[in-house]
Amino acid sequence: MSRVCELTGKGPMSGNTVSHANNKSRRRFLPNLNDVTLISDVLGQSFKLRVSAAALRTVDHRGGLDAFLAKAKDDELSTGAQKIKKDIAKAQATV
Repeated sequence: MSRVCELTGKGPMSGNTVSHANNKSRRRFLPNLNDVTLISDVLGQSFKLRVSAAALRTVDHRGGLDAFLAKAKDDELSTGAQKIKKDIAKAQATV
C-alpha cells in the first residue's frame, strides 16, 4: 500500500533531521493518512478511501465528497477516485 493520499496526491517528502550539534542526516516526512469511509449524496453509497487529514478537512469544508470531487483535478486523484468522480458526474447529468 503506497503512502499517497487518494484525493490530493500528497505523498512523502524528504528533508534533514538536525541534531543539537547541527549534524544533518536525511529523513522522510510521511503524510498523515487515515482509512475513512466517505458517503456520496448523489450516488447514495459509501466509499473506503485512504485520505490525508488535510484532505479530510477540505472535504468537510467544501461540503462533502461530491463537491470536493467536482472541484478536484483529475491528475491529483487516484484511479478509484477518478472513477467515483465520473460516476457522480454521470448521475448528476441524468437527474
